Amino acid sequence: MQFVDKARIVIKSGNGGDGAVSFHREKYVSHGGPDGGDGGTGGSVIFEADENMSTLLDFKFARFFRAKNGENGRAKLQSGKSGEDLIIRVPVGTRVRDLESGKIIADMNKPGRTRTVLRGGRGGKGNARFATPTRQTPRYAQNGQKTKEYEVELELMTIADVGLVGLPNVGKSTILSVVTSAKPKIANYHFTTLTPNLGVVKRYDETFVLADIPGLIEGASEGAGLGHDFLRHIERTRMLMHVLDISGCEGRDPIADYRQIRQELTAYSEKLAELPELIAANKMDITGAEDWLELLKQELAETNPEAEIFPVSAATVQGFEPLLDRILKMLKTLPKTLEFEEDDIVPAAQYEWGFKISIEDDVFVVTGGTVDYILDTTNAEDEESMRRFQRMLETEGIIDALREKGATEESVVRMGEWEFDFVE
Repeated sequence: MQFVDKARIVIKSGNGGDGAVSFHREKYVSHGGPDGGDGGTGGSVIFEADENMSTLLDFKFARFFRAKNGENGRAKLQSGKSGEDLIIRVPVGTRVRDLESGKIIADMNKPGRTRTVLRGGRGGKGNARFATPTRQTPRYAQNGQKTKEYEVELELMTIADVGLVGLPNVGKSTILSVVTSAKPKIANYHFTTLTPNLGVVKRYDETFVLADIPGLIEGASEGAGLGHDFLRHIERTRMLMHVLDISGCEGRDPIADYRQIRQELTAYSEKLAELPELIAANKMDITGAEDWLELLKQELAETNPEAEIFPVSAATVQGFEPLLDRILKMLKTLPKTLEFEEDDIVPAAQYEWGFKISIEDDVFVVTGGTVDYILDTTNAEDEESMRRFQRMLETEGIIDALREKGATEESVVRMGEWEFDFVE
């Protein structure tokens, strides 16, 4: 299966259904009262973390995700049916970001977790709701709330206790295969691993999840190679196992390699650089490894005296017991997997009373919660509703405000999708 860890999709909750304009009709009842029902609420958009998914591949072929609209109200005070919620299943570890605001709106960090990111539009009120002792036959109803589309980015971030980091071909995948039952692709060339591999380490009666993060290169923090994609998968890990090729084969300098990876982690994120770290000095079975190991110890004694180095050999499966024991001991003292703070994509739908007027290309544009309410409760095809529309413009002070802004008989006024001539 192709591994995809980033995708962009468009999501939209359902529109609310319109309220109905209806009057009671019955034999021998010539003037029945209003009985228009309310519209149904639109469906919400809900993300769910599915532990059976491991890639965002499905979202490369489906881009638009829209919940069902609420049904319109009906006669006899029958409310419209609410729209069905849309559940979008994503792999555990997926972070959902609103592209317009940059907010993280969902962090699907646990199997089965759900998060409602968009709530359906509210249903409009039927004309029965607008009846009063002085207005007994209202011929208008409230329109359902129309919802907006949002483009979001899905980012899959590997959830693991320990992240294996290091330059390409230092033996990370081999170590993963030795200490877990994972079967990563292994070969003696750079960039064999192009996607994170996970394995479960069982030690005594305890377990932890180990992630093999693809090899980093110089400039990874600036996006060189697949740097950002690789580094993102380290963010959730609780600690790092920094793997070095301590043999110095291929003309490598293990000390320079160590400095390079530390520099890339720091440049990408201070949080990454501050994660607890153990150093696995791999390939100790190769001639020359002992000399490099002593040089590394001397280097770190001066620059990082708290660093712990564990000589290991993945090829001969030696030296891992002390390393795994130390990891288990450290994990007991570390905080749980990183969780990102979530924001709401939009505040709960409501009318915030008030309006403002701006002038765009000689058109007087009136916006605000008062305007939204007036438009939502006006039926353009009903004469009485339009008279109410005119009265509300006057009583709410919109007509006077337009006049003060300089509107005259020749001026054009825009409210929402409506555009009309200003009439004194």
